[in-house]
Amino acid sequence: MPPTQTPALPHPHTPTPAPALRRLDALVGVWQLSGRTSGSAEDDISGRSTFTWLAGGFFLQCAGEISVGHLRVASLELIGYDPASDTFPSKVYSNLSGEVSPYFWDVQGRVVTHWMATSKYTGALSLDGRTLTGGWRPTDGSLNPDATYDAVMTRLD
Repeated sequence: MPPTQTPALPHPHTPTPAPALRRLDALVGVWQLSGRTSGSAEDDISGRSTFTWLAGGFFLQCAGEISVGHLRVASLELIGYDPASDTFPSKVYSNLSGEVSPYFWDVQGRVVTHWMATSKYTGALSLDGRTLTGGWRPTDGSLNPDATYDAVMTRLD
């Protein structure tokens, strides 16, 4: 008869995720997106995003698909934590090009921001955490219709 094995205890130097990562818990789940680009009289944006923690809890993964008019974008985003800036840098991989796009996230209470060099999303979570309402705006203040839209994300799970 084989000896009974005792479960291994974590090594005292095993890294643990930064407590700040818990701020991203508000995003975990499956979200349905709808919205409209600047100047559109009706919704012309739809999509779905799924946020899940990778094993270990150091990175949040977002797998998504979005349609803006006839443009279809599929992406995978990996979000980590930078304690120096207290933000969540991410890398986005999409079907639009072979280049990896750098983004950043932050969640402060009910305010969610997501940005890159040329545009920034600012949204507000509902009190029950099931709706995220906001919009993308160019960082230069222009109203570029390709970078300006409002959207509502609704948690499905």
